[in-house]
Amino acid sequence: MELTRSPLLKAALKFRWPQFILFALMLTGFLLAILSGFIGTPVGSRNFGIVFTWIAWWAVLILVAVPFLGRGWCAVCPIPLPGEWLQRGKLLGPGETGSGSGMNRRWPNKLRNIWLQNVTFTLAALFSSVILTTPVVSSVVLAAMLFLALGLALVFERRTFCRYLCPVSGFIGLYAQTAPIELRVKDKSVCAACVGKPCYNGNASGYGCPWDVFPGGLAKNTSCGLCLECLRACPYDNIAINTRPFGADLHKPAGRRMDEAFKAFIMLGAALVYAAVLLGQWGGLKAAAYAVGTLPWLGYAAAFLIFIFGLLPALFLLAVSAGRFLSRNPATPRQVFVSFSYSLVPLGLTAWVAFSLSFVLTNASYILVALSDPFGWGWDLFGTAGQAWIPYLTNVLPFLQVGILVAGLVWSVRTALKIAAESLAGRKVLFQSAPVALFSLAVTAGLLFLLV
Repeated sequence: MELTRSPLLKAALKFRWPQFILFALMLTGFLLAILSGFIGTPVGSRNFGIVFTWIAWWAVLILVAVPFLGRGWCAVCPIPLPGEWLQRGKLLGPGETGSGSGMNRRWPNKLRNIWLQNVTFTLAALFSSVILTTPVVSSVVLAAMLFLALGLALVFERRTFCRYLCPVSGFIGLYAQTAPIELRVKDKSVCAACVGKPCYNGNASGYGCPWDVFPGGLAKNTSCGLCLECLRACPYDNIAINTRPFGADLHKPAGRRMDEAFKAFIMLGAALVYAAVLLGQWGGLKAAAYAVGTLPWLGYAAAFLIFIFGLLPALFLLAVSAGRFLSRNPATPRQVFVSFSYSLVPLGLTAWVAFSLSFVLTNASYILVALSDPFGWGWDLFGTAGQAWIPYLTNVLPFLQVGILVAGLVWSVRTALKIAAESLAGRKVLFQSAPVALFSLAVTAGLLFLLV
């Protein structure tokens, strides 16, 4: 269903001020989070930067934005703003071509993938124990992201940082394929005949696509940041915001890549490890994860990397290879590995939702405290600084998690069946999919053990 059929909604989306106000609010909050890490209390549970970044923002991102809006967060993310404003030479409306700053170079072709994002997310995951609990470290990381985005914007064109380096953008793009909302063109023939391609290059009504995407060729949500510039720039009213079934992009054979396949393993593996470290009962494992730089931590880091980049992919390769043998699938081992890795995307998303529910509901009461006393200086702006720690929904949380994980398992198996049906028929579909389903079942059992 096309949401932009509504003239009122379309006019609201084209109007720049609401989005700009959200940008300003998000940037203010982001800068406050950085500042609080440097000058506020070193107690993580009382520090605005820790609480609002890794509890409040994370809750909104994982529990709402990614599952239902895909890259909706990217539409209001403050990190690329300073660099983008310098690139454009203007804060709000489109400026003249060449009026901004920057060298406007193209990102190297060999790096036009998400392998670097895989690396940056993995590094963040390895050091997450100190990033999530130590305010000054958290602020250093957030400030580094801001300045890296700014520096790249002054050298390279468009949102290079968001597209190829941001660790958050990498997994949002992967899971955006499951979201029930999309931006697409209405008629591709209109785009083919369009002279000047203002949706990509910009005009007096809108900037050229910051994500370096031509909407006329857009088939998946992975690379569209929902910035709405193409909606504003298109002179033929050929851009639409549509609703669609969950997971629609996962069934499209075109565009499946090894870098995205490994992102699926990184996210799924990290969810398992985080559940074990943060919620598990193994004190030695938790101590090793938190003792960054020590010998135990090096052992933990090595095990983390082997598990995510070695053990999980190897077990999955065995599963899809068994299915390939049983079904006499003519595809190569690489093809079946990459294709069926996309069946793990729903499993990874629901794993993160289930884990985040536990983490967020356990720590959500800290939000009221940090709101009243953001720097830990004894303020009580809203009368909630003395709020005691209270875990929420403890009685229903296990049932929610079980339901979410079982739903993810069913979704994953259905996706595997649809992927198998692209090239096989009859019983061969079941023969190819069954080992993948068993792999997903084993992962789900592990998550249930760790979380529930």
